[in-house]
This record gives sequence, C-alpha cells and structure tokens, in this order.
Amino acid sequence: MKQHQFDIHTFAAAYALNALDRAERETFDDHLQHCDDCRNEVAEFEATAARLASAVAQEPPASMKQRTMSAIDGVRQLPPRVPVTVTTSLAGRLRRKAVPLALAASLASAASFGGLAVWQHQQSADSQQQARQVQQQLDAVSTVLAAPDSRTAHGRATNGALTTVVTSDRENKAVFTATGLPAPAPGKTYQLWLAHEGTMRSAGFIHSDGTILLAGNPSDATAVGLTLEPSEGSAQPTSAPLLLMNLPA
Repeated sequence: MKQHQFDIHTFAAAYALNALDRAERETFDDHLQHCDDCRNEVAEFEATAARLASAVAQEPPASMKQRTMSAIDGVRQLPPRVPVTVTTSLAGRLRRKAVPLALAASLASAASFGGLAVWQHQQSADSQQQARQVQQQLDAVSTVLAAPDSRTAHGRATNGALTTVVTSDRENKAVFTATGLPAPAPGKTYQLWLAHEGTMRSAGFIHSDGTILLAGNPSDATAVGLTLEPSEGSAQPTSAPLLLMNLPA
C-alpha cells in the first residue's frame, strides 16, 4: 500500500462528528478560517450523519413516557462511579487510537437508537433487517472516513450537485457523497461508475442527496462517474456523464 503524509484536511469527518480532542479541534478550527473546501466538507459530513441516522429512526409511542415514569420508582439506583486513573502516556496512546473508533461510534450511535426503537416497538423481521443493513452501511462508511490514509476529492456535476469522494488504500474502498442532487425524472435513477482502463464498471446507485459506499474495487480505478440511467440500472452508461472526476491520488 502507498504511504501518505499527514494531511490536516483528513480531520474534516472527525471534526464534524466531535471525534477530535481539544488540541486537534482548536488546530482544525484555525484551519477552517481559511479553507473553503474543508468548511464545505464538514457541512456535508454533518448533513450525511443526520440523514444516515434518520434512516431507521422512529418516533416512540406516546404511552412510552408514562410507562417509563411509572417504572422509575422500582429501579434500583446505581452506585457512584469510581474514577479510574490512567497514566499520561497511556492516555495519549489510547486517545490517538480512539479517534477513528470515536468517528465510527458517532456515526453509528444515532442509528443504533433508531434500530433499538424499531426492535422494541415493532418486533418485525423486516424492520430488524433494515436496521442491520443501515448499521452495516454506517460501519463501512465510517471505516473509510476514519482510515489514516483516507484522501478526499471534490467535484461538481453538470446538474449542479456538489460531490465528494473519499478513498482509502488500506481499506480498498471508496465513499461517495452528493449534495444538491436534483430529483431524477420518473423511471430514472443516478448510477455511479468506476473507470478501469477505459472500461466503466457499475459502482452502485444514489437516488438522492446522501453518502454511499461505492461497489467494486477502487484500487486500480482512475475516476468515478455519474450518469442518469433507467431505474433498473444499466450494464454500461447510456447517457452523457453528469460527472467524471479523477479519484484522489
């Protein structure tokens, strides 16, 4: 795998999800004052996290509050927590290792609460399967975003949508985000492609604003494309590309 020097721009995802420590956050705050790309990227990641969380979220029933309040009197109080002392050097190592884990946890936690609500109140196999699929998507996306070798590229489609691609050699995966994507015409959908030595291979579908993990192997791909295709998809692009953007090197 290729080795890449540290780049402060890779802090954008962790910053959006409050996964940086105080010193790192202050450093990135200063960086944001003069980096339009990072400000846009932070906004995109914040919006993406909210959309992913809402995928399985469900409003609790009105009766839940009354049942909870009624049960409080019968719940045993937990003993006070005893502080745990950790040496400074160990704490530093743990903090550095925890940054990508905190990012993944931040993305996944909201969906976990939504998935729990679905499991408790619906108890249906379909809802549980949906929650599992969303959780898997969150895990996969957050792993790429938190990878130490992640690299980012930005683009704009001909229909005005702002796009971001994050790749990781270590994970051998890529994540695509679209913002401001117009609704496709009836019977149409947006299809993503990876360019491999002149051959376009399908990399999945994106139906509206959001973030997806690209299907396929991005390691030997040179670019990502976006076209408008029939709703069932196409084996090869059938329309002019709305976007053809080089993958971040």
